[in-house]
Order: sequence, then C-alpha cells, then structure tokens
Amino acid sequence: MQENLNESKSIYLQIGEMIENEILRDILKEEERVPSTNEFAQFYRINPATAGKGINLLVDEGILYKQRGIGMFVSKGAKEMIRNKRKETFVDQYVKTMLEEAKRLNISKEELIAMISNTEEDK
Repeated sequence: MQENLNESKSIYLQIGEMIENEILRDILKEEERVPSTNEFAQFYRINPATAGKGINLLVDEGILYKQRGIGMFVSKGAKEMIRNKRKETFVDQYVKTMLEEAKRLNISKEELIAMISNTEEDK
C-alpha cells in the first residue's frame, strides 16, 4: 500500500479505495491475497477494526472474498466490477453535473464536445 491517509473522508473508505486502486493498477491480481486488517493497522497506525471495515465493504461488494483461516483474496472479475462501479460514480458526480451546468449556460452538446476535445488537445 503506497498511498497516504488524509482527512478528506473516513479512513475505512480510504482503505477500500486503496485496495481498489491496487487492483486497477494490477498490483493486486485476481485470486491474490490482500494485506490483513492487522497489516493495514500496523502500517497506517490505525485501529484494526477500522481497516476491517474498509476490507469488509469490498467483501460485501464481491470484490474480495474470505478464505477462512487464510485471509482475504481478490475475486475473479474484481477489476471489471470496480471499473463499472467507478464509471457509474463518474457519471453521477461529474457528467450529470456538467450537463446540468451546460444547460443553465445554454451550451449545446456540440459546443460541450468541442470544449472537451480542445481541453484534451491542450494537454
């Protein structure tokens, strides 16, 4: 785990996102063991229950699964599940908001697409 915890959101949510990010970057692969709650707790100096809450969120979503007595593992198809979940979040948090503001400003879809294209070209 290479990321740092911050004050932007709950620690357990950040732990879950860190694991998701490592799955998306292929640092953690399908069927690979995930660090334990105690390993997270020791590394980040947090309560093991907090780390466990973040991991259990991913278990509830089917991204991780438990093997009794061995630990937590990345589920088959986890990367695609994460991508789909994040795409939905992206649409809800960014795209819909952008479209609503464009409508208020009377910006057409064509103008909006041109703005996006020009922004990409500027990079």
